[in-house]
Amino acid sequence: MHYSLLGMAIAAEVIGTTALHLSEQFTRLIPALVVVVAYTTSFYLMSWTMKVLPIGIVYAVWSGVGIASISAVGHFAFGQKLDAPALLGIGLIVLGIIVIQLFSHAAHH
Repeated sequence: MHYSLLGMAIAAEVIGTTALHLSEQFTRLIPALVVVVAYTTSFYLMSWTMKVLPIGIVYAVWSGVGIASISAVGHFAFGQKLDAPALLGIGLIVLGIIVIQLFSHAAHH
């Protein structure tokens, strides 16, 4: 259940970040409102996962998966390209999350 909430928090964060790009520095009302609602939703859902999982694990997964996901959105939706060092860095972040999930006892309360 708590990983489902964390997944929904990550999805809301990716929606919020995408809307932030579309808001054009908060000059477009609808995307700006989506940013506020999506980030509020994300933080609310993330706070529920912190009742069960350690804050460091929650934040590591939330931010890491969010970074990888929004990078994919940037590539596919906005045609933004990442160079090899950026892709390597994102890969290392994802690898870090995998290590936490597979080997950390803190991730499995």
